[in-house]
Amino acid sequence: MSLRWTEEEYREFQLKRGSSNIFEPVKKQSKYRNKRVMVDGILFDSQKEADYYSELKLQLMAGDILGFCRQPEFILVEGFAERKPVTYRADFIVFHLDGTFEIIDTKGFETEIFKIKHKQFLNKFPGLEIKIVKGD
Repeated sequence: MSLRWTEEEYREFQLKRGSSNIFEPVKKQSKYRNKRVMVDGILFDSQKEADYYSELKLQLMAGDILGFCRQPEFILVEGFAERKPVTYRADFIVFHLDGTFEIIDTKGFETEIFKIKHKQFLNKFPGLEIKIVKGD
């Protein structure tokens, strides 16, 4: 004899067993235990990144920088055929008054993937540096 339940019957069965949240999405813990933060309607991956954004906004309003962009993406290895390109996405690029710019990445700690991509970045763009702002 086989059991065939409707979704409603299965839900009732689970409720009777004490499993009331089986159909509710489970909030997944971040891989690196960072907490996502919303500022100005923008969702940031960490409090450190959100704080840096707020600092850049103040510098912009004070006229200390020309501007900044969030999440600039750099192609490290071109894609071809079925393969996607390998990319590196920084947190910010900041444009200074003297015409220079900085590529900024906020980090709680440097992951192995970041270390590999950082080396690839330096090989592909030898004149550019990434300023790493570390967590407390």
